[in-house]
Amino acid sequence: MNTIEKIKRQIHDNIILIYMKGTPQFPSCGFSAQAVQALSSCGEKFAYVDVLENTDIREELPKYANWPTFPQLWINGELIGGCSIILEMLQNGELQKKISDAVSENKKK
Repeated sequence: MNTIEKIKRQIHDNIILIYMKGTPQFPSCGFSAQAVQALSSCGEKFAYVDVLENTDIREELPKYANWPTFPQLWINGELIGGCSIILEMLQNGELQKKISDAVSENKKK
């Protein structure tokens, strides 16, 4: 499986997925830390990929997603964006709704 196939599989297999630097318990950059904190406050489980441990993904994902930076939040296969978008969506209630809708939708499947 090449890197793009691996990325597509990860995005497909996880309702909520964040590509970040470090882990949710030990983020390695401030933007990843803020994004994980916002995501955690929504109360749903989420998957993560540490791009510092996965050099191939760190190099290929920005091209695949057409998004140059990390973190990257994906919900139901859709790129939501990075830290500032995540925080903005949290503040206006969109993040909670998007996550709740995604979880509900996948429970019906």
